Amino acid sequence: MELLPISKAEAARYMGVKGEPDSAVSELLDRAEKQVREVLRPKYVYIETDISITDEGVLLGAMIEPLTGDDIRRHLKGCDKAVLLAATLSQEADKLIRQAAVTNMAYSLALDCICSAAIEQVCERAEEEIFSKLSAPYRTWRFSPGYGDLPLTLQRGFLLALNAQRRIGLTVTDSSLLIPSKSVTAVIGISDVQVTKGSRGCAVCTMKDSCAYRLSGNICKK
Repeated sequence: MELLPISKAEAARYMGVKGEPDSAVSELLDRAEKQVREVLRPKYVYIETDISITDEGVLLGAMIEPLTGDDIRRHLKGCDKAVLLAATLSQEADKLIRQAAVTNMAYSLALDCICSAAIEQVCERAEEEIFSKLSAPYRTWRFSPGYGDLPLTLQRGFLLALNAQRRIGLTVTDSSLLIPSKSVTAVIGISDVQVTKGSRGCAVCTMKDSCAYRLSGNICKK
């Protein structure tokens, strides 16, 4: 997948910029956006799986361990299938950010924030492509491990179900952090009937009370 123009306004918000960025920040973001689009080739993988909701949690046919927590149960209520998705900007994204940090921390930050905006673009486009092929009259938002009370430790199960290490080079640390870092896993519920789309963004984020980005007046997802 080749990246389309990346939202520099979104990247600026990730940097904590309020309002329009000044000329210095704009120049950094322009340079970072150009380099990221030239160098990175994102990848994604997905599978469709059955769902059943039990006392143990939400059971996916593709996974051994259940998805636990009240938030994911509410999120997938009424769904009988789901899509598991994993997307990554690749190791090159982490490499760009690290290399820039050696000589120019401001530019490294711009790259980091552009990459954050880029992986969101990749997920949105992946979702569009996936559901142009699948029969899915209604679907939920993407919901990722670590949102609400869905344990971050489920990352490993997501990657195993997707065979993501072999297919797109995506792995997970012992502390359940994805490597490469500019990567996302998510589950999207599918239903034949209208489903109530639950809360997203700050409403289900476990960091909402301590997030410096939110306290500055910004949000990372609407």
